[in-house]
Amino acid sequence: MTSELPLFWFIDAWLTYSVNSFAGHVALADSLMRLVSLTGVPVMVVTVAGQWWSKSGRYQTRHVLVTAGLSFLLGLALNQALLQFVQRVRPYDDGVTRLLVEASLDPSFPSDHATAAFAVALTMIVFHHRGKWLYLLGAILISISRVYLGMHYVSDVAGGAITGIVAVGLVRQFYQRSSRADRFLTGIL
Repeated sequence: MTSELPLFWFIDAWLTYSVNSFAGHVALADSLMRLVSLTGVPVMVVTVAGQWWSKSGRYQTRHVLVTAGLSFLLGLALNQALLQFVQRVRPYDDGVTRLLVEASLDPSFPSDHATAAFAVALTMIVFHHRGKWLYLLGAILISISRVYLGMHYVSDVAGGAITGIVAVGLVRQFYQRSSRADRFLTGIL
């Protein structure tokens, strides 16, 4: 039976196990990873939303923020579509990882946390927005925390990052600066 599994699965399981193998040995590291996993995406959202009232470059800033928000939402919507076709079990259900948080009922692929975080981070990078490298670092840490805690395979967070990247590309293609929609959305409040 195991010889029928593709090599990719073994590599993914090994990488996932390697990251998760540190879990449960250092209480401070476990606590930090739980904190990053639990608060990382909300902190990103709050820091993005908080820039809405920025005085400098108000219109450009708001365009970037709307693009980040739309990419975030589109990425999560794409994930929901993917979940209809890919019903991957969580690594803890496969005996690959040790779970340090409450189990999830959702399929494992792709990671919503990684999708959301990378959608925001890539938007900031594409627009050369301030703090872009901090957002990228946050997205990477959030993704690592999901594997460390035993929630996802490495390929789940990679797939989530790709979904976030695709979402940013689609939003950039269809949500144009100075369009009627852009003028309306950036003019709110």
